[in-house]
Amino acid sequence: MTSEPVQPAERLRPETLAVTVGRPARVVDAPLNTPVTFAATYVGDHDTTSGSLGYGRYGNPTWQALEDGIGALEGGRALTFSSGMAAAHAVLDLLAPGSTVVLPYNCYLGVAASVDVRAAKDGWTVRKVDVADTDAVLAAAEGADLVWVESPTNPTIEVADLPAIGAALAGKVRLVVDNTFATPLLQQPLAVGADIVLHAVTKFIAGHSDALLGALVVRESDTELFAQLDAVRRSRGATPGTMEAYLALRGLRTLPLRLERAQANAQVLAERLAAHPAVLRVRFPGLPDDPGHARAARTMAGFGSLISVDLADAATADAFVDATRLWVFATSLGGVESSLERRRRWAGELPSVPEGLVRLSVGVEHVEDLWSDLAQALNSLP
Repeated sequence: MTSEPVQPAERLRPETLAVTVGRPARVVDAPLNTPVTFAATYVGDHDTTSGSLGYGRYGNPTWQALEDGIGALEGGRALTFSSGMAAAHAVLDLLAPGSTVVLPYNCYLGVAASVDVRAAKDGWTVRKVDVADTDAVLAAAEGADLVWVESPTNPTIEVADLPAIGAALAGKVRLVVDNTFATPLLQQPLAVGADIVLHAVTKFIAGHSDALLGALVVRESDTELFAQLDAVRRSRGATPGTMEAYLALRGLRTLPLRLERAQANAQVLAERLAAHPAVLRVRFPGLPDDPGHARAARTMAGFGSLISVDLADAATADAFVDATRLWVFATSLGGVESSLERRRRWAGELPSVPEGLVRLSVGVEHVEDLWSDLAQALNSLP
């Protein structure tokens, strides 16, 4: 005996999709959650066209459940990888020697470094732009093979006009959008012209700082691009861990609740940080005077939960980070816990990032406790 079918996925709101997609069939005594499938080898099938899994590097039911969930939220078809950087490299592996790549001035340092390495090795031309300057992005895209956009950017929180960029580049240049900071709840880049959406699933989707994963999402209709990316994953072996996929799917279930709370906290904290005399600048699109405010209000369903603040210099920023007690000094983001770090402490961080910039990933704790800790740390600065 089975239950009545649920409403078709395309009619469900994101908050409901996050809870319902990737579940096992509703049959009596079936588990509510997709089980963890630990398998490196599967029983074979002589018919290689039948869609059988074949081998542990080619697929896994637990990965598939997570991919169904991410794909449904982004409005496409997802592939998961062992990390966000593994997913990024799968995209870069599609480029031939001599290619031209457009990259943000400010973006995740791991991606920037990887593009530079490949450029030196394969003779790529790299054009770097301010993604908040739409005209500059489109000018740089002329004759390019790939345009890579983060929005909001890491760690300077700049907002790109994805609808304008996507509409202008559709059918001309492949557009990749790193949607890690916004999550599919705040924007769906495929719907406005992106060809590939990237997620560091480690961050907001998994949400508990305990699973390292990445994902790429393409349109359902783009079967050729999906096959190319899948072939890279198979050949490179950058497959997700089964337990990590299970944990990330569990995290996905509460993404709407976690993001709602974290965003609300971030708005309050950003407003208070902007009023503190020790803070030179607050980078958060939820503030009316932020350069990305109007654009984010028009193109996103929320302002996110990442804040960056500029302090006087590196020493001041380090002292601020060290003086916090509740906030965790950590390099990742998107977890339930609030964390912060001075980004230029990393030798590979881009020189366009100010030395005194501190990135804050706002979690789900009580906002007054979070503010109390930030305030005492700021007040302790010389």
